[in-house]
Amino acid sequence: MTARWTMGALAGAVALATVSACGGTQAASSDVLAARTALAVAAANPVAVSPLPGTPDASPATQISFLGEAGTQVLKVTVRGSRSGAHPGTLRAYSTGTGASFLPSRPFRVGERVSVHAEVLLAGAPHSASTTFTIAHPAGVSQSEFPLNPGDSHAVAHYRSAPALTPSTLRVTTPAKPGAAPGYMLLAPYQGKGTPGPMIADQQGNLVWFHPLPAHEIATDFQVQQYEGKPALTWWQGRVLQVGFGQGEDVIYDSSYHQVASIRAGNGYRADLHEIRLTPQGTAWIDIFSPIHMNLAAAHGAANGVLTDSVIEQIDIKTGLVMWEWHALGHIALSESFNTPQHSAYPWDYIHINSVDPGSAGDVLLSARNSWTLYDVDLHSGGFRWRLGTQHSSFRLAPGTRFYWQHDAEFQPGGLISVFDNGSDPPKERQSRGLLLKPDAASHTVTLARAYVNPSHTLLAESQGNMQSLAGGAWLLGYGRLPNVTEFDAAGHVLLDATFGRDVQNFRSYLSPWSAQPGGAPSVAAQASGAGLSVAASWNGATNVASWRVLTGASPTSLTPVATAPKTGFETAISVPSAAYVAVQALDGAGAVLGTSGAISG
Repeated sequence: MTARWTMGALAGAVALATVSACGGTQAASSDVLAARTALAVAAANPVAVSPLPGTPDASPATQISFLGEAGTQVLKVTVRGSRSGAHPGTLRAYSTGTGASFLPSRPFRVGERVSVHAEVLLAGAPHSASTTFTIAHPAGVSQSEFPLNPGDSHAVAHYRSAPALTPSTLRVTTPAKPGAAPGYMLLAPYQGKGTPGPMIADQQGNLVWFHPLPAHEIATDFQVQQYEGKPALTWWQGRVLQVGFGQGEDVIYDSSYHQVASIRAGNGYRADLHEIRLTPQGTAWIDIFSPIHMNLAAAHGAANGVLTDSVIEQIDIKTGLVMWEWHALGHIALSESFNTPQHSAYPWDYIHINSVDPGSAGDVLLSARNSWTLYDVDLHSGGFRWRLGTQHSSFRLAPGTRFYWQHDAEFQPGGLISVFDNGSDPPKERQSRGLLLKPDAASHTVTLARAYVNPSHTLLAESQGNMQSLAGGAWLLGYGRLPNVTEFDAAGHVLLDATFGRDVQNFRSYLSPWSAQPGGAPSVAAQASGAGLSVAASWNGATNVASWRVLTGASPTSLTPVATAPKTGFETAISVPSAAYVAVQALDGAGAVLGTSGAISG
């Protein structure tokens, strides 16, 4: 079986080689030889060297990455471009102790072929490593963004004590039932009338925390992950271009909502919006969309066309170095795309990798929307251990297992794989589904373990979406392009249903435990109400507030308690007698003071 899958990867490489990344068409015999040579070189390397052997469109600003086991040392590197000659540079080690990157002192030239030879030390023994790759012709694309959808002005929250926060509102249509997983909902709404940004809400739809972003920026993939052994918030933020991808960076915030790290794509790229996944080793997996000039005539496109390649990088967070890089164009044939080239100003988004999940055996699972296929990639060679889906599948597809334009493929316990089956765009199904698939390596068959479909709404999401495994066998589905979020129990019954307002989108939805106390102070507002004051209290991001205490007095330094009320939603309103100055204190369940606001005029 393993041999079969390896040959499948070779077949893909051979098919791809018929179209040159530099714009020309090559002879078939030389393509086969080049593909076989690239795989042979990769297999012979004692470490994973990237750009991987045979990569047809490496960045002119690429570094050379050598990734191995703990203790790997890179001793000497020789780099030569076919046009630019020898390239001196510097070696920088990864913070993980698993190798190093060679940073050339100047960029490579477009279209040239680069050869790399290195000496590495593994377990005290010397070895040789090498790679050969071609430099792409990078293409500029329109920087126009998607136009803002009209939305619903009534689906926006406003708070007296926090007027700068105007997120989209979340309306819970099916309240959480017994068996629903505990935790908060992590969302990043954009489009519509609300301000875009990462947002935490409770399961009643009340806002807990919101981080408004600058104009023309949005956030995606907002979730709780572990960073340096502690829970942290991670998300991507940047601009989404109308040509179909994002340009930005990934960020990490701690439990006091302070930024502790940023993750930028390496090798001259900018991070795309689809994936930010941290590992216990202090690395991050991200994705990149890279437009390049390319002859697309063999794919019935323009001879002077532009193609958007999907690139995956593993980044060492502490150093920012690229530890591993993979290009779809080096492994997936153009003929596998269900997205046909357009003779227009838009680049051809031929494959569209939209999720990355590192496995436990030196592999990584990728979802390619535009080939309706999942790929298990070997980190050492970059080839496929197996494919699952429509294109050259290593498995026969049992009834109910076929998916279209899918997102968010992940390994699950017991050898299962989860995937959000969009089923559209254009429509191939009536409903988007959450699928739990069971591949069988012995029979080369994949069967359907479970499908999750909302029984109350016809939800067909043309883009985005995800499927999250929750405690107790429950699953959360976010519908991406549609404003819906649904939690199912293991049997497929709805435990929770919620929706944003009209036109609001949310790339992925998550439900996770979270405990935090902001570094700043609570906020307070007061206005006359009859003979007294209506005081509004809030603390953006605080999760442990149980009640609010109001303090009043004749001066900011002579305040005394006058009222206490249970916390109600994001903002709590409390009526008190008129006073010259007002402040509030946030109290925990035992009545201890968590924080005190500044005093304001009553």
